[in-house]
Amino acid sequence: MTAGPDPSAPAAQLDLRGTPCPLNFIRTKLALERLGSGELLWVDLDGGEPQQLVSEGLISAGHRVECRVHPHQEGAVRLLVLCHGG
Repeated sequence: MTAGPDPSAPAAQLDLRGTPCPLNFIRTKLALERLGSGELLWVDLDGGEPQQLVSEGLISAGHRVECRVHPHQEGAVRLLVLCHGG
C-alpha cells in the first residue's frame, strides 16, 4: 500500500475565503488544470454553501477531496484536493 501525498506540502494553495460562488469553483478548477495527476492543492474557503458546492463539483470532476477545519479562521475550511484522484 502506498502513502498519499504529504498534506503539509501542497503543489499550490488558494485562499478563496470571501470569494462568491461560482467564482471560487472556477478559480479552483483553473488551478487544478495547472497541476499534474496526483498533485495536491490546498483551497481555503468559507464553510457552508461554498464548501459544499466546490467539494461536490470537484468530486464530480474526478478529484479526491478531504475537508478540514481551517487552522486560523473559525467558520472557514481547508480543502485538500488531490488532482484526478491520484
